[in-house]
Amino acid sequence: MEPTNHPRHWRGVLYSQLYCLLLGTCSGLTVTVPSATVHGIQGQALYLPVVYSFQTPASDVQIIWMFQRPPATPKYLLGSVNTSVVPDLEYQHKFTMVPPDASLRIEPLRFSDEGTYIVKVNVNVQGNRTVSAHQKMLVTVDDPVTKPTVHTQPSSGAVENVGNLTLTCVVAKGTRVLYRWLKDERPVQASPTHSFSLSHSVLHITPVMRADVGEFRCLVRNAVSEMQSEALVPTIYYGPYGLTVNSDRGLRVGEVFTVDLGEAVRFDCSADSNPPNVYSWLQRQDNSTQVIEHGPRLEVASGSLGRSADYTCCAYNNITGRRGEARFTVIITSLGLERVTSKGKSSLAIITGISVFLIVAMSSLFLWKKCQPYKTIRQKLAGRSESDYRKAQTFSGHEDALADFGIYEFVAFPEPSTAPRMPSGPICGSEQGPRQEVHGTIYEVIQHIPGQEQQGHPE
Repeated sequence: MEPTNHPRHWRGVLYSQLYCLLLGTCSGLTVTVPSATVHGIQGQALYLPVVYSFQTPASDVQIIWMFQRPPATPKYLLGSVNTSVVPDLEYQHKFTMVPPDASLRIEPLRFSDEGTYIVKVNVNVQGNRTVSAHQKMLVTVDDPVTKPTVHTQPSSGAVENVGNLTLTCVVAKGTRVLYRWLKDERPVQASPTHSFSLSHSVLHITPVMRADVGEFRCLVRNAVSEMQSEALVPTIYYGPYGLTVNSDRGLRVGEVFTVDLGEAVRFDCSADSNPPNVYSWLQRQDNSTQVIEHGPRLEVASGSLGRSADYTCCAYNNITGRRGEARFTVIITSLGLERVTSKGKSSLAIITGISVFLIVAMSSLFLWKKCQPYKTIRQKLAGRSESDYRKAQTFSGHEDALADFGIYEFVAFPEPSTAPRMPSGPICGSEQGPRQEVHGTIYEVIQHIPGQEQQGHPE
């Protein structure tokens, strides 16, 4: 068994007691603060909240506040026993506390008050034993930042790929200021053409590019405030880029414009450039080129041209010294695209109308032809005499043959093999005209009646 007076054993007991003394865990005493660092504004009041608790009943509670700015030793600010406050006379009007609340109020806050504040709570338990716990808070003191302004150098601007720009962010008031640059609301990152000063208050663009065109802002902040400058658009000269020619008339295919003979055509030339370009128009004819117009617009009367003409739009930037050209050809046609399209639509409408008329007419003729034979039969039957009806009665066995002619008059026919021969002449009994005997069904007899009556029946 290891002796109880072993040095390692006593060292463990000492560490355990020291740990209990510092944290107060042995007696259930705890001291808590919301944050290890508190940021204050110079000239305003600062409140340092503290909460403590213990589980064992206590007879006395002592609270002590101390202040330390390394490398100096901590100095006493004020303290209390139960509800009695004992301030240091030097700071009695600056630091206040209302026990049993251990929170401290500092008013007003000065730069000299920046440092570490230590709160210690001592609790007398069981009449003769004292337990302690403490916490520390670092207090910083700052002035809020004011709205920054951005200056550019040179103020006249710079030419792309040649000149350099320097943007400087200036803040009138504020401590421990942090700088950040934004372009079009996005952070500016370091690159081969973008660099910053040590504090990031200066942005260098070397050289400037067309991509640097935009709105720059400077964002400044510290622990107690944040402000942003107004947008600055530095002057960057560039271009021309994207030179194009457009027309209000005709059909364009690539670099060829097709226009109608006799039309007045307007061409517009444009390009991205700063400052705006100087434009001129050239016409190539008979192996020679001549300037025919200045400015971004050209109007051409197609009637004064031949079958085709070649033109060139020239754009020139006076600051960058760069030039751009756009060549195109104008072809004159006797019938414009719009007329061809409208004529084609008119022809199609006429053909469609004629087709519809022919279809309706043919349908009407077909229906008339189909209904006309039955009308003829009814007209013939209406003019027959009473003796004819009696003959028909003896043959069909029906008195009223007018309404039922063609349906019941021939139902008495025997089978086709033994059917009697019917005369091919008029059925009204007329003996005139040639007689021809034929065999036929009821449908065939009805079809033959109208024509045969017209040939052999006297009116």
